[in-house]
Amino acid sequence: MKLLIPFLRVLFFALIAFFLFEVIAGTDDQLAFEKYPMVQTIFWALVILAIFIEIVVGALKSRVYNSLNEEAQERFNDFEDNSYLGKLYAKLLDSKPIEEEGEIILDHNYDGIKELDNTLPPWWVYMFYMTIIFAVIYLLRFEVFNGDSNVMEYEKDVAQAKIDIAEWKKNNPNMIDASSVELLTEAADLEKGKEIFNTNCAVCHLADGGGKIGPNLTDDHWINGGGIKNVFTTITEGGRPGKGMVAWKGDLTALERAQVASYVLSFQGTTPATPKAPEGDVWVEE
Repeated sequence: MKLLIPFLRVLFFALIAFFLFEVIAGTDDQLAFEKYPMVQTIFWALVILAIFIEIVVGALKSRVYNSLNEEAQERFNDFEDNSYLGKLYAKLLDSKPIEEEGEIILDHNYDGIKELDNTLPPWWVYMFYMTIIFAVIYLLRFEVFNGDSNVMEYEKDVAQAKIDIAEWKKNNPNMIDASSVELLTEAADLEKGKEIFNTNCAVCHLADGGGKIGPNLTDDHWINGGGIKNVFTTITEGGRPGKGMVAWKGDLTALERAQVASYVLSFQGTTPATPKAPEGDVWVEE
């Protein structure tokens, strides 16, 4: 009992602190602990402080208790046993003290081993009742009212993640890289890509993509690989060392490179006025 009460006090304090942090700084979609890492530091500092206070108070209490005479110690023990927490602890435990176990010994004797007719402690019984209530609620939720299964929750989370990623890409267009770039199909993006292409690329590839110094962009042959990721990488890092085009990552933003790469791929299947002979290997999208 003496060890349990300080533990319960610290636990209760931690729950109250956690609740207050969430009420003050938490949001509907994010816990305060996730949103503000400093909250975790403050929370654990408060918990450690509460444990330290319990240790100090316990040490002082033990010192004072040991300085009392036997009569004062008995009165102190009676006070603790008759306190609310003391009575609650005794009620939950509800087991016979060792000195009274003789009253509940059954008339069984196995090689000197005797059996007690002790009832289950209320805390154990209450926990058993809670498992029954939980089972009924679980059954109703998932079998009667068709609650989301683990698979359904996973699929919803994946769908939401895709929405969040799309929103992030929309709000952070210049964070695109070769691993995350996607083919742009909006008219505004292709128009911007055309403008960039005619300003910077048409001199080598011609305005219709037929190729001049640079390769033909209308056929299915590619020197550095086709597809949006390869074309984006080529525009970003440049072509073959010594004889390929220069890298454009210093002149064009990531979004502009994605726009011009998407526009370049729109040449596929078109017929230029003076097409250059194919170069490189046939690219097949996997």
